[in-house]
Amino acid sequence: MRKLFIKLCKILGFEIIDQNNFISPTLDKELNEDLSLLNKKSIVLPLGEVKITRKVNSILIIVRMNTDIEIWDQNKKRLFEKPKIEYSKRSINSLISSINFCQKKYPDLEIKTVIIDDHSSKENLDSIKNLIKNNDVEIIPLDHNKYKSVIAEQKTKETFSNLSSLLKSFETGKEKGKDLVFFLEDDYLHLKPMLEEIISSYERISSQLNRDIFMCPSDYPYLYMDNQKTNILIGNKRHWRTIDKTLCTFLTSKELINKYWEKFYQNCLDRHDPFEKYLNEIYQKEICISPLKSLSLHLTNVNSSYGLSPFIDFKKLWDENKS
Repeated sequence: MRKLFIKLCKILGFEIIDQNNFISPTLDKELNEDLSLLNKKSIVLPLGEVKITRKVNSILIIVRMNTDIEIWDQNKKRLFEKPKIEYSKRSINSLISSINFCQKKYPDLEIKTVIIDDHSSKENLDSIKNLIKNNDVEIIPLDHNKYKSVIAEQKTKETFSNLSSLLKSFETGKEKGKDLVFFLEDDYLHLKPMLEEIISSYERISSQLNRDIFMCPSDYPYLYMDNQKTNILIGNKRHWRTIDKTLCTFLTSKELINKYWEKFYQNCLDRHDPFEKYLNEIYQKEICISPLKSLSLHLTNVNSSYGLSPFIDFKKLWDENKS
């Protein structure tokens, strides 16, 4: 009779929780395992099940890379005070690790990675190519000349270069993106579960809200500098909070890129204050969230309010991603 009941529940799409034995007979899993199924259902104890109506089919990851500039627009040293190429290598290494972790769990999910390279030296570029040689990663060289008539004249070459690479990454997302697009910079270290958590949380929260959203993988210190009100949401294995500001590392849908393309484009035409001015304007109309605690660590100066996320073992994450 028990087997028949379990079989019937499976047919009807219901899940059974046996709290005495700490198992789910219908899922054939222990309750401390991941009970969710990508593109089908998200289950978080004791909140129950969320039917996935916003399915994630593919993700395009776009990494902006500059292996020479230490910290753009600053004269400070980054945490650990290493040459910039070392941060780029560890960042990409951590991203590959996170992609492989996610792909192993979700083999049917299409994941494509593109690196926008801003004039790396041959030595640095060869080092990066060696790092990604066994992975599906495309490197696109940045052409500054393409943007000289588009972007306003800047005080420094570095500022123009930063705006050019940002515009190129947005154009690539608009052109090549199919579903989700993840814009990244090469001075972030990512936890191994980062990509899996973002994708699983995206489909859960987006399904609950019945709308596409923006997501930032880093819990920035500057978000705690004022008494800003926020809402807390449940993701796959983390809490997420609503925010109204990000830097240039974030994820969203191709649909929202198209909807707000003028804002994306306008943000790249000049140096604004803040730099992400027109992106932040989008968050006045759309929902943007970041994780508690962080899934990615922005490796800036130790005193930067835009950098090191709280309650993360910085040194451990740095050492783990040595290439």
